[in-house]
Order: sequence, then C-alpha cells, then structure tokens
Amino acid sequence: MTDTPARLLSLLSLLQTPREWPGSELADRLRVSPRTIRRDIERLRDLGYPVEASKGAIGGYRLVAGAAMPPLLLDDEEAVAIAVGLRAAAGQAVEGIEEASVRALAKLVQVLPARLRHRVGSLNAATVPLAGGGPRVDPEVLTTLASAAAGREKLRFQYRAGDGAETRRLVEPHRLVATGRRWYLVAFDNERDDWRIFRVDRVREPQPTGARTVPRELPAEDAGAYVAARLTNRSRTYTAVATLHAPLHRLQDRLGFREDEVEALDDTRTRLRTQADSLEWLALRLASLGCEFEVHEPAELRTYLTDLAARATRAAAL
Repeated sequence: MTDTPARLLSLLSLLQTPREWPGSELADRLRVSPRTIRRDIERLRDLGYPVEASKGAIGGYRLVAGAAMPPLLLDDEEAVAIAVGLRAAAGQAVEGIEEASVRALAKLVQVLPARLRHRVGSLNAATVPLAGGGPRVDPEVLTTLASAAAGREKLRFQYRAGDGAETRRLVEPHRLVATGRRWYLVAFDNERDDWRIFRVDRVREPQPTGARTVPRELPAEDAGAYVAARLTNRSRTYTAVATLHAPLHRLQDRLGFREDEVEALDDTRTRLRTQADSLEWLALRLASLGCEFEVHEPAELRTYLTDLAARATRAAAL
C-alpha cells in the first residue's frame, strides 16, 4: 500500500480495536515493511494519537488513552449505533447531557454518508420515546460511581431515603443500572453487611476512598435482574384507579405496563388501575394518554392534579 494517507487511516482503524498489534502483523496486513510501520506510528503520534509500543524482540502497538480525544474511525454499523444512541441520550434523565448529545449528534450526522443518514432517519422516524418524568441525575455523580465500580474501589456518599432521612454510606459499588426513568447503583453496604440498591438522584458528594475491594458474588443472575427483583418486591406507594374517556382499543398502544389492570367499561370508556411510587409519575401517565379522565383514587392524586392544573394555567397566562 503506497498511498500514505490511506495507509495511515487503515493503520489507525486497526489500532482502534482493543488489542495489541505486533509490528510484523501490521506490516503483513498493510503490505509494507516493519520500518514503514514504525514511521507511520510516529506520524500518528504527531497527529495526537497516543500509540504505545511494548518492549520485546517482536514489539507491539496499541492505542491508549491520551490527554485529549483524537478523531475516531467508525464503520457503518458503529456510526448508525452511535447516532441512534446519541438521539436516545438526548432524552435521558442525566442532567445537562441533552445539549451535549444534540451537539455530538449534529456533528456526526453532518459527516455521515447519504446511505447512513437515510438509515438513521428511518430509525428515528419509526421510534417514539415514552415521555420521561423521572428525576434528573448529576453526570459528575454518575461518572464517579461508574469509575468506583469499574476500579473496585470503596465509596462514601450522603444518601437521602424516600422519607427524607439523610445517612452516610460506605459501600462497595458493583454496577449501575438504568431503568429509563431512573438510575440505580447496586452495591454492597459495608455497615449493613448486605447488598443494597441506591437511587443515584438521591446520592450526594460521592467520595472514592482509595481502598480496593475483592469482588463479591451478587445474589442474582446480574445487576439488572437484582434491581428488577428489588423494585418488584417493594410495595408501591400509590395505587390509582381512573376512568379514561376513550375506547380500550385506542389506548392499548399507550397502556404498555404489565402491572396495569384495564377493563373496557363500554365502547367509549376504559377503567385503569395502575401503581407507581410517586404522584408525579401517575399524573404524567394519565396526562400522556391523550384523553379525558376521572380519578377515583387516591385522593392525593386528585389534589396533586388540581395544584398542577393551577400552576399550568398561571404559566399559560404569562
């Protein structure tokens, strides 16, 4: 391969795979001499790519983390996956990430070939995200928890329980689990000598301790299954019963929760019984159904909806 720019791009594409490449293998792949590979590695370093060389008779090269992120090479499937992921991230419950996701998506779409833009556009057009209503998560808290879990490092943080009580926790982070509306940390609580799940939006001032931990066996198939089981076993705070002024067949696509109990009262009305751990989420669910409704219980939900309607009316009058 005599075209130097094309050869550099091919070399970079190989180095961006997570492995170490012997110089002789790179030379064979690109059909050049080991000396040319060494020169090309220096060119990539001059361009800001942190290529590390291992010692030894054969020698090897791999791309490592640097002070700044250099441009990446993506194949078609990777580019589509990232574009779709960025669009989804723009609506996730991470405080401040929406704008960054939109900026990154705009940059990526600008350089996508027409065939890939069409694929991304088709996926976006066919996808309707469920309106969010969960609490926002500080990205710095999220990354601190993720780093501690990845590094198997004990962590201290302030935690606010559902009843408002504040406690100081010392835990061994295991995994982060995103449920769509919320983020949870699965961790072993050292002071309670048991596994716990923590809502990340209630975590404050996480501080890595520097103490490394030995991996513990989670009492579940994986972290996602553990969170699902714990959430299912927890008693729901509120059970709502409402009459929806729309036929059941029109609401079926929007009533997608397995815990819901629905019943067609007649051709124009549907009875809904659903559960949630907050009045805000129940109000959002009912309002998102796109029809008139009457709340029969709980009384707290009727009061919340009355207050919400008053705030909305005042906001609309401004």
